Amino acid sequence: MLYQTQKVMTKKSYSKINLFIRALVPFLFSVIAIPPYSFACLASLVLPSRYRNALIRTYLAAHLYLLKKVCLVDYKVEGLENIPKNQNGIILSKHQSTWETFFLPLIFHDPAIIAKRELLWIPFFGWGLAASAPIAINRGKHVTAMQQIIQKGKKCLAEGRHILIFPEGTRIPAGKVGKYKLGGARLAEATGYPVIPVAHNAGYYWPKGKFIKNPGTIRIVIGPLIESKGRSSDEIMRLTKTWIEETITKLGHN
Repeated sequence: MLYQTQKVMTKKSYSKINLFIRALVPFLFSVIAIPPYSFACLASLVLPSRYRNALIRTYLAAHLYLLKKVCLVDYKVEGLENIPKNQNGIILSKHQSTWETFFLPLIFHDPAIIAKRELLWIPFFGWGLAASAPIAINRGKHVTAMQQIIQKGKKCLAEGRHILIFPEGTRIPAGKVGKYKLGGARLAEATGYPVIPVAHNAGYYWPKGKFIKNPGTIRIVIGPLIESKGRSSDEIMRLTKTWIEETITKLGHN
C-alpha cells in the first residue's frame, strides 16, 4: 500500500527582541538618510519633475527593500492590469499603515498627493513632500479646501498625473472601518475622471503606532475602474467603499 506524505508548512515565529532588532534597521536607515536626502530634495526643486520623482522613488524603494529583506515584510500585488495604460485617474486607497504611502507612489508613477500646505514647511519630511509636487491645500484662503482640491486637481489630471487620496483621512487599524470622506468622489464627479480603488491588509504587518513589524506577505489589490461620468459623488463613494471593504474582508491576513 502506498502512502502519500504531505509537507506541512508552519509559520516561523520570532521573539519580540528579534523583531525589535530587525525593525531598528529601516528606522536607523531613515534617521541617517533622511536629513541629507531632504536637503537633496530641497535642492532638486529647481530641476524638472522627473528628476525629483526619481530621487523620491529611490528612497521609497530602498525602505521597502529593507522591510522585505530585514523585517520579512513582503508583498503581493493583484490587479495591475486594472491600472489604465492610456488614462490617469483618482486613486482612492484604504489607509491602514505607513507602508502604502511608500508603495503606492512607486506603482502609480508619482501621483499627486493631497496635503495641507503647512506640512511642506516641516524640516526634512516636508521638503521631501514638496519635491513630489503635491496638491497643497491652504486652509487660510477664502476659497474652501474642496474648491482648491477641484481647481488644483483638474490641473494635475490635465497634466497626466494620477491623484492619490486616502478617503478615511487617517490610518485606521486593520479590521476597522473609518468614515469615508467625499473629497475624492467629488473631484471625480467634477472632472469625469475614473476612480481606481485600492484595498490591502498592510495594517496587520506594519500596524499604526507600532515600532515592530510583523513578518508576512502584504496583499494589495487594485480594483477595476469605477467610472464617474453620470454618477453623483455619493454613488461614486458608495461603490468605492463597498468594493474596498468587501475586498479587504476576503484578504484577511496570513
